[in-house]
Amino acid sequence: MKRGSRWGAAVLSAVTALLVAAVPADAEENPYARGPAPTNASIEADRGSFQTATEKVPAGQGFGGGTIHYPTETGQGTFGAIAIAPGFLETESAIAWYGPRLASQGFVVITFSTKSTWDTPDVRSDQLLAALRYVTDKSQAKDRVDPGRLAVMGHSMGGGGSLIAAQKAPTLKAAIPLTGWNPNTTFSDLKVPTFVVSAQNDFIAPDGSHSRPFYQSLPESLDKAYMLLAGAGHMAPTKPNVTIAKYSLSWLKRFVDEDTRYDQFLCPLPANDPKIAVYRGSCPLG
Repeated sequence: MKRGSRWGAAVLSAVTALLVAAVPADAEENPYARGPAPTNASIEADRGSFQTATEKVPAGQGFGGGTIHYPTETGQGTFGAIAIAPGFLETESAIAWYGPRLASQGFVVITFSTKSTWDTPDVRSDQLLAALRYVTDKSQAKDRVDPGRLAVMGHSMGGGGSLIAAQKAPTLKAAIPLTGWNPNTTFSDLKVPTFVVSAQNDFIAPDGSHSRPFYQSLPESLDKAYMLLAGAGHMAPTKPNVTIAKYSLSWLKRFVDEDTRYDQFLCPLPANDPKIAVYRGSCPLG
């Protein structure tokens, strides 16, 4: 090689090194990030950027049967999975709206009915975990799922079940109890990032005796958040709700997908939203 060529190669190498060093660490591509950069409009939309398909799941798989919604995209790698349980005396229909909404944002989602509408939160926790196992091991979408990135949600007793499931399976990436009901309010051993959604006018699982104590019992070291919906009642999570959806989506994206692009919606803590009476949480997020 000529001396000039060697000198040119050395200069090019040095310039390249300087350019690489100048790129901040948070600009490096996250291997789990799915979908375009989020905006407030995109997280409030009832559908995201992914086309989706569905799979019906019969009863007899450890829960009462349900529906899996999953992205049809195959070029972005695997997706995180979320199981969502209904509350006391409810069926899958009470939480069905989360399936297509979250799947279109880049998750595999199973919504299901419990074996009995009378099942306790502890029994519902087992069914949440059984639903996740079905998704990762047996479903048509199993090849699209990253079994290391799983989360649980639930309404009322299903929300209480999501907290217990997080105790039983500390490798879960996120838990979201929605106006949760559980006779035990102490979850000081939880290791799963948890977003507690409560309602100001909830007379079935009153905030002061359920959601707020849940949140207050969580370890200070844990990534956690608590949102009290202004003027809402216990059944608020059973119907499409932009406020619940946007912050639940941001929490799932942040902790299931490790996508720090969603930090902007969680930190600084949301304020001056007339639909939120109180919002507390970890900030910055770990």
